[in-house]
Amino acid sequence: MDYERHCELIVEQAELMADQLTGADLGTPVPSCPGWNVGQLVRHVGGAHREATIVAQTGSAPPEDDFRDPTHWTADNAKARALADWLVDGARDLSKALLTAGPDVPIQMPIDNPTIRFTARRMTHETVMHRADAALALDRPYELDAEVATDGIDEWMELGALPLHFEVHPWMRELLAPGRTLKFKAAHQAWVVDLTGDAIQWRHSDEPTAVTVKAPVTDLLLHLYKRRNDNVQVEGDRDLLDYYRERVSFG
Repeated sequence: MDYERHCELIVEQAELMADQLTGADLGTPVPSCPGWNVGQLVRHVGGAHREATIVAQTGSAPPEDDFRDPTHWTADNAKARALADWLVDGARDLSKALLTAGPDVPIQMPIDNPTIRFTARRMTHETVMHRADAALALDRPYELDAEVATDGIDEWMELGALPLHFEVHPWMRELLAPGRTLKFKAAHQAWVVDLTGDAIQWRHSDEPTAVTVKAPVTDLLLHLYKRRNDNVQVEGDRDLLDYYRERVSFG
């Protein structure tokens, strides 16, 4: 998926999330984000967009980074429309800042050769997943284009295999052992996670593995992010799957 499409999707997904607030109780708890209500979730997403706008403009996050912390916010259903508008305005400002900067501007990020392209993709899927959180909390339907869900799984695999994890969380090395392979399979694509070497590896492959998870691609994405397990079929070593999902987790 190209850079410009990620910039568009940030706005599209924010608009869809804003639509979910119509008639919603902003104080509704969000089970997939313990301790937050729907209003706080929206504040978090809008804050992340505003932080990322500064990254697009300067190459680094603000030194006083309180953008993402929504815990001080209290629900006021009378302000739902204003909150929805605030969310979309921030997404539009971010998209504009990203497009103005272009994809190849260096940023500060603990990955190889980080550029603003990473930010555009990360904010796309940050918004995609938190829109799912809101939909699940409010018992609203959630649909996602297969191309977007596929890109989300690719990003999950890339982020989950970063060597940085072993430095920050040394206990993740306990995942590595002979015979430990997992496959996540949708109708059009399959992803294999290989834990048999000295690092986490992944590839697109439909090879035999110790455990296979089959689901429609959006359900597969939600399963990886521990949001929902609907329409998921597991074949093989379920304990290995549980262990992997316990140890590799973000977002």
